Amino acid sequence: MKKPFLLLVFAILLFSCTEKTIQTQYPNIILILSDDQGWGDLSYHGNTNLSTPNIDELAKTGVTFDRFYVCPVCSPTRAELLTGRYHVRSGVYSTSAGGERLDLDETTIAEVFKKAGYKTAAYGKWHNGMQAPYHPNSRGFDDFYGFCSGHWGNYYSPMLEHNGEIVKGNGFIIDNLTQHGLDFITNNKANPFFLYLPFNTPHSPMQAPEKFWNKYKNKNLQMFHRDTTREDVLFTKAALAMCENIDWNVGRIANKIKELGLADNTIVLYLSDNGPNSFRWNDGMKGKKGSTDEGGVRSPMIIKWKGTLPAGKEITTIAAGIDLLPTLTDLAGLDNQTDKELDGVSLKPLLLKENPDWDERIIFTHWRGKTSLRSQKFRLDDKNHLYNMETDPGQYSDVAAKFPGIYDELILEKVKWETEVVSELNQNANRPFTIGHPSLTFTQIPARDGIAYGNIKRSNKFPNSTFYTNWVNTNDSITFNAEVLTSGVYQVELFYTCPEKDIGSTVQLQFNQSVFEFKITEAFDSPLKNDKDIYPRMEGYVKEFKRVNLGTVNLQKGNGLLTLKATNIPGSQVMDFRLLLFKKL
Repeated sequence: MKKPFLLLVFAILLFSCTEKTIQTQYPNIILILSDDQGWGDLSYHGNTNLSTPNIDELAKTGVTFDRFYVCPVCSPTRAELLTGRYHVRSGVYSTSAGGERLDLDETTIAEVFKKAGYKTAAYGKWHNGMQAPYHPNSRGFDDFYGFCSGHWGNYYSPMLEHNGEIVKGNGFIIDNLTQHGLDFITNNKANPFFLYLPFNTPHSPMQAPEKFWNKYKNKNLQMFHRDTTREDVLFTKAALAMCENIDWNVGRIANKIKELGLADNTIVLYLSDNGPNSFRWNDGMKGKKGSTDEGGVRSPMIIKWKGTLPAGKEITTIAAGIDLLPTLTDLAGLDNQTDKELDGVSLKPLLLKENPDWDERIIFTHWRGKTSLRSQKFRLDDKNHLYNMETDPGQYSDVAAKFPGIYDELILEKVKWETEVVSELNQNANRPFTIGHPSLTFTQIPARDGIAYGNIKRSNKFPNSTFYTNWVNTNDSITFNAEVLTSGVYQVELFYTCPEKDIGSTVQLQFNQSVFEFKITEAFDSPLKNDKDIYPRMEGYVKEFKRVNLGTVNLQKGNGLLTLKATNIPGSQVMDFRLLLFKKL
């Protein structure tokens, strides 16, 4: 009797140990994405204006891709990294006002790894939808800290969110986001984890910690944009100071991996979301952020997996952001588990083999009606000019007449891709902003997503972190195209400012048959935060807003206009309005 029992126990223990061994074999993944950092904004690419020793070390000990392509701007690149598919397939057509949202029938890389047992987190700039089910917590990330809009107005202890709840940041934003990443790594060192760090610099506003800016404010630069008349040196210095801050934080991550003994089982990736956000040194490439030319879409790309991927290898084969999902699932030994066909391919053969069998391919770039194609040797730009990128990387000479066969072939490829792929882009500006999805307790309805009527003005033409002001008339209103997904009682909080002399306005909040009235009874007058910028910003300045609990409202499931309208204004204005926060009770 004892022998069969002991054999059974031994078999159970052996099975458990085997399962544990298999589980711990999954590599951890840390994906670091910078924002508006050009290919040339790194010292390992030859820019002597700055020093990025930690990213340089990552490149020396990892694998670099010399020709790696992303999108011209932020939200499309993020969509492609998350899905492995061209962004035009996934409903992303803008960088604000709802056009940045990733279609709900897309599967994200976080969902794939979470399904495989990974712990998942994202800390930083999401930019693919704010309200659940577009929110990162609804797209496979267990933990999210940062902001969901495209740009943020202040980088020093700003208003952020943690899993939907509004919180206050702690110090300079990149340092703060990195600290959350370090804590996540430490807390999950015994589990496989997927950590996404979408940093938001050197995107404007141009703010950098003093110790980094001090290095640059009196520095004489040595390397410049190919057309020096287009470069603003002050902006360049600010961007490079911000890049050095990123590098310092990459060093913090590398040190934590080493300290915890995770280096042999952790894949680290580093890239940017588009070209540089100004004309500055970029190895003579044409174009910057927003352009479909080489300089607008060529990104640094490093991947390191100590002991598995060869150190110091450089890959000259073209690759793209759409390749990351299939590559990482392949390296981890996972089925990508997506329902849709991927546009990206696994780069694993390029990473591990010296001379792999590799099919020639074309990488497409599309933004605001402009399409550019990149083959291994040529670029066909949005105006159908053909460039030999081996002999003319700066795109100076159109060689269509010299290569008529290749030119005709690429023209046909462009027409075919625009017909079959771009045609999938549904620029549905009428998609409502959702309230009360069960995957998230809180729903933000910010000024960004509203439409103002009457005298009300937006604080800046770039809406992402704006507020509404000049609300002076009872005929003025703010509306949101909304959809309540779950009927019930919601707690409503308001973020606003109002000087003492103007308190007392009565405001009505209405959604279909639900009407809720509140009064502005407390003064809070905050100045604009305009003392930290190194360079004058394009975006509007922000300020602190008072948070007040308005009470509860009963909302019924359905579509409609969520409307704010004042019924009584005893002073000169109602308030400056930032956002409403709904909590399902």
